Amino acid sequence: MSNTRNDAVEQAYREHWARLLALLTAELRDLDLAEESLQDAFARAVSAWPPIPGNPAAWLLTAARRRAVDRLRRTAVAARKLPLLMVEEEPVQDDRLRLIFTCCHPALSMEARVALTLRCVGGLTTRQIARMFLVSEPTMAARITRAKKKISQAGIPYRVPARTELAERLDGVLAVLYLIFTEGYAATEGSTLIRDELAVEAIALARMLVSLLPDSGEARALQALMMLHHARRHARVDAAGQLVTLAEQDRSLWERAEIEEALGLLVPGPPGPYLLQAAIAAEHTSAARAEDTDWAAIATLYGLLEELTGSAVVRLNRAVAVAEATGPAEGLALLEGLETALPHHHLLPATRAELLRRLGRLEEAVGEYGRALALVGTAQEREFLLTRRTETERLLS
Repeated sequence: MSNTRNDAVEQAYREHWARLLALLTAELRDLDLAEESLQDAFARAVSAWPPIPGNPAAWLLTAARRRAVDRLRRTAVAARKLPLLMVEEEPVQDDRLRLIFTCCHPALSMEARVALTLRCVGGLTTRQIARMFLVSEPTMAARITRAKKKISQAGIPYRVPARTELAERLDGVLAVLYLIFTEGYAATEGSTLIRDELAVEAIALARMLVSLLPDSGEARALQALMMLHHARRHARVDAAGQLVTLAEQDRSLWERAEIEEALGLLVPGPPGPYLLQAAIAAEHTSAARAEDTDWAAIATLYGLLEELTGSAVVRLNRAVAVAEATGPAEGLALLEGLETALPHHHLLPATRAELLRRLGRLEEAVGEYGRALALVGTAQEREFLLTRRTETERLLS
């Protein structure tokens, strides 16, 4: 019976947390009070269920509102806010949108936006978020608390931006989701290259955003991009946990159903950054074999993306595509001058090392591998680079 109760509460948490928190925040105009009251409601459900109510969300909302009333009765603002809790209307679709845009407000630091989005929209616990980002739970708790205080003290409005500013603010929301995914797809440090739970959470958040803004081509493209990358997760490391390059991956391990779903999200439209990146990922996933990859098309797409963003990382990736399409010398030339923009990015010297090796400039390649090793953050990538440097040194002897 205990397992049944806990399973029901966990299911309700996964399905209803974000929607209920958004509704309560809309009613209370106080994110902290809304979250605490909803947490109390879920805690009460653990002891009160079964019987499991016919409408768990309504039960939880009522319990949270009652808890909020109890809290407000002890404050001077009770008389003003209590009437707001008496409504029984269904939440409007925009409630979750308001919550997302509040958590991703540009007045907050990027780390605060990420933490708040995972906590309030994703429903992850502070402990889970701390573990994902390799910090202590008290550190993450303090980060979230500071973000909430900033929202309150700065009077950050709980609303969806006006149409005139929506595009700009949506870009910020998409950036937060992609940052969460990127940390899951290729961790910046630690012993694990892929943090599956972070990648999965980012895709779930993107899926929610697309359901709320179905006409946003860039939101759809971001979800597609993340799904196309994540579909290759089982092939990216071998049985020993070592990194496997894209060219060497066993493509039968790619999740084809996820790839097809992702491709179905893409619709023609202006070439935004996520649509271009998704198009690049689609070129990779559509190639049955590594040698079938249309590198010329990928190089062209990276060229468009570089024109759009001016990103040094995009130039780095474009250099790889050009090297595959026309030769390592052409790719190496595109890397010139990137040290200023990417002084601590291990992939710059690692890429240069690979291209120098292909050109037969082995001593220079060994030196670049050494520079990459001084910057790399994950154990798998370090092991890969060590192996490549050792192989290159053997070719010299």
